Amino acid sequence: IFFRSMSTYCTMAAEPTPAQNGFSAKCLLAATVAFFGAGVVAFTAGQLHGSLYAVSSTATTRPFTTARVPTRLGVQAPDADKIEVEKYFEDTSKDGGFDRWRRIYSDSEDVNAVQKDIREGHQITVDKVLWWFQSDPVPIAGKTVADLGCGTGLLAVPLAKQGAIVSASDISGPMAEATTARAEAAGIDMSKFTAYKSDLESVTGKYDTVTCIDVLIHYPEEKMQEMIRHLASISNERIIVSFAPKLWYYELLKKIGSYFPGPSKTTRAYLHDEDKVIAALQKYGFKPKRKDLTATSFYFSRVIEAVRE
Repeated sequence: IFFRSMSTYCTMAAEPTPAQNGFSAKCLLAATVAFFGAGVVAFTAGQLHGSLYAVSSTATTRPFTTARVPTRLGVQAPDADKIEVEKYFEDTSKDGGFDRWRRIYSDSEDVNAVQKDIREGHQITVDKVLWWFQSDPVPIAGKTVADLGCGTGLLAVPLAKQGAIVSASDISGPMAEATTARAEAAGIDMSKFTAYKSDLESVTGKYDTVTCIDVLIHYPEEKMQEMIRHLASISNERIIVSFAPKLWYYELLKKIGSYFPGPSKTTRAYLHDEDKVIAALQKYGFKPKRKDLTATSFYFSRVIEAVRE
């Protein structure tokens, strides 16, 4: 249970921690204790799940039989897998993919402890990115922003409130519709805001800033390079991207988890070497400006802002 839960949950993260390049021994010990405790609680509650994102949902009898675990944000994968991804996250029935993530991305009390932790973690990452925009000497007002993998608009709508001209996209049509509804409810000028269904690779145009939060985790290293290239091709000034960094103990936990039986034999989360992500950004004309690291029991993420050289 201990290793399986750690292996399953060593994915995206967020609790405010000082920006740093690695964990101290004390932090590693704390993370291990947290993972163990959370694993036992999750198992007792019947909440241990195998797929990367299903782990944040309540127990389900629906099996996932595609080669890759379904993920919410448009994986570059064979067409059959993309169809399955879209089918799952466009399911608006009770406890369907969209319904679960709508609850996670809202203030709903109808979430379990794992879902709540992921909600809080993701929101912390979003808040950090918003703070970067707010602290810039040049305001975002009047600038164009493409938010790829927008979910329900947790980043896109606040950016619009700051005066940005926002183009938000998500592989899930209902998610894009939820983003539109959030924007309308917030009183956003809809002539300067659009949300639409699209996978990441199909987004076109040119934007001052491109944001891509908690998406790289779905891409293996070779696809990560391609995605960074695509983000760079549509960004005029800045890219903000987050990913799960490749650290030896997370790799070890995933490896151990792969030896345990069951439908969740190992996670499909892809960890990335920070230096390689930075090298890819630099290869396509962007240099890092600032970065931060956030982590909770079930969410782990490095976020980097890079500007065009």
